[in-house]
Amino acid sequence: MKNLPQTNYRSALQTVKNLKKKYGETWNAIHPESAARMVVQNRFKTGLDIAKHTAALMRKDMAEYDTDSSKYTQSMGCWHGFVAQQKMIAVKKHYKTTNKKYLYLSGWMVAALRSEFGPLPDQSMHEKTAVPSLIKEIYDFLRQADAIELNDLFKRLENGEDVQDQIDNYETHIVPIIADIDAGFGNEEATYLLTKKMIEAGACAIQIENQVSDAKQCGHQDGKVTVPHEDFIAKLNAIRYAFLELGIDDGIIVARTDSEGAGLTQKLPVSQEPGDLASKYLAFVEAEEIMINDAKEDDVLLKRDGKLVRPVRLANGLYKFKKGSNIDRVVLDCITSLQNGADLLWIETPTPNVKQIAHMVNRIKEVVPNAKLVYNNSPSFNWTLNFRNQAYEEMLSEGENMTAYDRNNLMDVQYDDSELCYRADANIRKFQIDGARDAGIFHHLITLPTYHTTALHMNDLTEGYFGEEGMLAYVRDVQRQEIRKGVSCVKHQRMAGSDLGDDHKTLFAGDKALKAGGKKNTSNQFEVKSKANKVQKKLSA
Repeated sequence: MKNLPQTNYRSALQTVKNLKKKYGETWNAIHPESAARMVVQNRFKTGLDIAKHTAALMRKDMAEYDTDSSKYTQSMGCWHGFVAQQKMIAVKKHYKTTNKKYLYLSGWMVAALRSEFGPLPDQSMHEKTAVPSLIKEIYDFLRQADAIELNDLFKRLENGEDVQDQIDNYETHIVPIIADIDAGFGNEEATYLLTKKMIEAGACAIQIENQVSDAKQCGHQDGKVTVPHEDFIAKLNAIRYAFLELGIDDGIIVARTDSEGAGLTQKLPVSQEPGDLASKYLAFVEAEEIMINDAKEDDVLLKRDGKLVRPVRLANGLYKFKKGSNIDRVVLDCITSLQNGADLLWIETPTPNVKQIAHMVNRIKEVVPNAKLVYNNSPSFNWTLNFRNQAYEEMLSEGENMTAYDRNNLMDVQYDDSELCYRADANIRKFQIDGARDAGIFHHLITLPTYHTTALHMNDLTEGYFGEEGMLAYVRDVQRQEIRKGVSCVKHQRMAGSDLGDDHKTLFAGDKALKAGGKKNTSNQFEVKSKANKVQKKLSA
């Protein structure tokens, strides 16, 4: 991918040369080649530049998926810029391209890890400003990754290596972020204002859910309350207007429905004519037929099919939906969102089951053939147990003798080497492929992987370091692995920008620059090891 054509460097070079002529001797210390190099190292000057670039990438990917479902996209949630940076550096290292690899910004992790109130549940209680701040932070770290890598390439070019093509065709670490705006943090004007901040920080895709803003719950918890379609459409409109105002004409809206697990609504919409959206929404509300004389003072009554009915209302004023109406509500939500400006869908489900997801998506596709999902491969699911249960059902239907398995205890370690386990793990391995092919899933994401990996790694390191292993626990399980696996931040000074800063100081101050690099820099220990590895690789070849 030719992200940085050579003309960018040449154009910057010529611009600085012209400026030097204009300002004369006062600019003698400015070297056009150095200035042009720094321009190339920072291709994206603003968040809007990022949003335009990534929106175009995402639209291209969506079109490719429409013709070939194997070309789905993926992401993982990151709660800090450094985490996102290391993820994308690893993506480039392992796969040589960032193609179809995105980032996800989870409202759950913002609440749990980024609020000034301290750790919070996923109930939209964190500061609105925390969301765009994290987007900006992530892209600051990704731009730094670009600058470090390109700076290295320019140094190699100066030393006589033929890396000009790598510079000209450099692929940036900047990739799309799908950013969670929860339920919009207020009314549609509040949603519009926050959306603008998120776009200005770099977001090209905004994910919004159809819950009530002030009663929002995590999609995998109980007590979810949805809003009528008209209210949700107003917020979809607010997001689109924000994109258009800021010049991101192809910005992406991800409309999430929580209706599968939501049994309550806060409002009863006003129907203008039979069969309109409000009428369809009201038809899902649970109600009991009554006679007018049986109505209580201040009761809310509806006329349904020529009869008087009283909606079931809880003590808190919320209304109940009919049992078993959830899937029909999901389908109507999704169709309505796509017909009113949404680009992608998100359906929260209770378990990761391709057949169940496909059942809903196929109904949606009957009306909107190119409907596509963003799907949450959530850590809230017990993946092992779910897929062992699915495998158990498959094996049972195939006539297998299942007496060796305790159906109520399939998580037991004794089954880890069983046929059941092998089959379940094989299905987990191809879940994303199957989901993309059969259930319309364009984008697979894990919302909270870095939350869990941080906790797991700290658990393991703590156990060893504070125990008998002491420093060996860190050296063996962390540093030695970083060295052998080529993890970039093993040279943490360099990753924080020390080498880049030295080179910049040399450009600014010449021989007078006070640099951090040198013989006494302990990071050289890793450089020596790195060179030894290169020699070893040559000998092996």
